[in-house]
Amino acid sequence: MRASAWRAILAATALSAPLGLAAQPNPDFWVANRSATRIDRIYASPVDRDEWGRDWLGEHVLAPGERFPVRPPRDGRCLYDIRVVYADGSAEERRRVNICAVAEVAFTRGTVASERAAQAAERGITVVNRSARTMLQLFVSPSTEREWGADRLGDQVLPAGRSVVVRLPGEAGCEVDLRAVFDDTSVLERRRIDSCRAREIALP
Repeated sequence: MRASAWRAILAATALSAPLGLAAQPNPDFWVANRSATRIDRIYASPVDRDEWGRDWLGEHVLAPGERFPVRPPRDGRCLYDIRVVYADGSAEERRRVNICAVAEVAFTRGTVASERAAQAAERGITVVNRSARTMLQLFVSPSTEREWGADRLGDQVLPAGRSVVVRLPGEAGCEVDLRAVFDDTSVLERRRIDSCRAREIALP
């Protein structure tokens, strides 16, 4: 195993920290207007709410090619429904978006192909450590690749009960393999995960 002694010490320190002190996932994201029509209103609300709530743009508008930052409360909720209203009154929606796993949500008002391309560019998955052990290394790579690539945790560790967002480039395709190495030297692998559908992966 590649983990060095100092990483083992870091893992032990992380285990001793109360889970209640864990930072909430970051729900901030950009709304990108990739259509040819101005966006006049943006709504974003948790999936468990029946109302859209306030217009995030307020007195602003979002011209074609521009982006607007949306910063929901950091209350641990990540699944949101997002709706935009264009200048001509038409609307477009994205449902059940994991805003903690994406940096940008694009609205194209175009073909199915362009919408899929936008979704691919913003794809990410959340890996949750549901075991009782600390995860020392995490590898995620396209199923077509033979090598695991870089450790996605870098110099960090993932204690039990915590999660991490792994960004995936659009050209990587949907199917990925995952490999996790824990502090008791055990290894867990998942193969051919459809990352375009499964936005959250719980281990074990």
